[in-house]
Amino acid sequence: MTKLRLAIIGAGPAGIYAADNLLKAERKFDVSIDLFEKLPAPYGLVRYGVAPDHPRIKGIITALRDVLDRGDIRLFGNVEYGTDITLDDLREHYNAAIFATGAVRDAPLEIPGIDGPGSYGAAEYVSWYDGHPDVPRQWPLDTPSVAVVGNGNVALDVARMLAKHVEDLVPTEIPPNVHDGLAASQVTDVHIFGRRGPAQVKFTPLELRELGELRDVDMVLYDEDFDYDEASKQAVASNKQVMVIDRILQSWRKRDGVGAASRRLHLHFYAKPVEVKRDAAGRISGFVYERTRPDGQGGVVGTGELREVPIQGLYRAIGYFGTPLPGIPFDKRHGILPNREGQVLQKNSNDRVAGVYTTGWVKRGPVGLIGHTKSDAMETVRHLINDQASWWHPSHPEDAAIPALLAARGVQWTDLDGWHRLDAHEIALGEPHERARIKVVPRDVMVRVSRGE
Repeated sequence: MTKLRLAIIGAGPAGIYAADNLLKAERKFDVSIDLFEKLPAPYGLVRYGVAPDHPRIKGIITALRDVLDRGDIRLFGNVEYGTDITLDDLREHYNAAIFATGAVRDAPLEIPGIDGPGSYGAAEYVSWYDGHPDVPRQWPLDTPSVAVVGNGNVALDVARMLAKHVEDLVPTEIPPNVHDGLAASQVTDVHIFGRRGPAQVKFTPLELRELGELRDVDMVLYDEDFDYDEASKQAVASNKQVMVIDRILQSWRKRDGVGAASRRLHLHFYAKPVEVKRDAAGRISGFVYERTRPDGQGGVVGTGELREVPIQGLYRAIGYFGTPLPGIPFDKRHGILPNREGQVLQKNSNDRVAGVYTTGWVKRGPVGLIGHTKSDAMETVRHLINDQASWWHPSHPEDAAIPALLAARGVQWTDLDGWHRLDAHEIALGEPHERARIKVVPRDVMVRVSRGE
């Protein structure tokens, strides 16, 4: 073959980096890439999974934009795989497909009382405050005390956005409905629960430091959590990141004037979730955890001691999970597409699914930073190039076939020019308020602006 027609499903960092790597790779054939995204705007979790007060991380968008703006990748936004375009369609029009759909569901926390009113996944809340078009416009922030279960960066993002005063978010790109919801918030106390100790947390020093910089928010820590065992002392002494985290936490313990702020962030370590208590009406009334202790090897064991903290709401932030894709094998246990270095495998076997590849979080799970996403893409693309003998043989590979197919199905897709229009529109909305942009939230408005209608 002299040309590879490739479909990439998912226009977040994983999908865009895969396209970029393939176009830059040494190869003996030409490449034509179509990038499909179920939302009207690209960039995935960089746009809809990063807190609005994190402009440094959102700077990644600049690099992604540069890749798309080169003009050698076609973008089809507002196109959902499995509904608007199917696996059979991909086989008819392409030689191969890379699935880069990410991990956007919350991993389950299987304890009694977790299901029901007042219990939320972190991904839901993050999607709301990031203006995702497919979540409700309102969010209930009508209880004073809430729990956040988890000790990773997402848990700290959620806690920060629950405790932060809305006035300090005005310069960001939050949409009007998010501003109004946060302005009406009745939350005064946010309790963060982690199963292990301060020396074993999963969040980064940057995220932790930002938590302590909140205006009119007290950091509440508990002395019993800082009676380090030898393994924790060794971690602090030998690992620079752990050392910085410990230094930040220790500085908070020495702060003067704690108790004067109108809101509080409580950090509970050595706390294993046991149960969410509910009252007779089904409302959350408390969070029960088992006190753990170090096991001497960097882990923890239970002590049998149960404690309860009064709360009225709970957010689980224990990890993201991939979503099954029609026609593609799926590992339900790990929330990923079963694969070997990006080559998708048949369920319960090591046999490859010809022409089907994966990259990003749906390939390896929701761990690692952008650098890992780049190396993921390189690995997948290397196999794609070497697997030329097993590519599909499309009956209609011509470029005009996909727009004709989508038009025949009544799909209102958006393209790169449309994204530029929406981008400029959001920037213009923000200018009168001296803000970088104000996000457009309703999907129909996003599509209408993108299509110039």
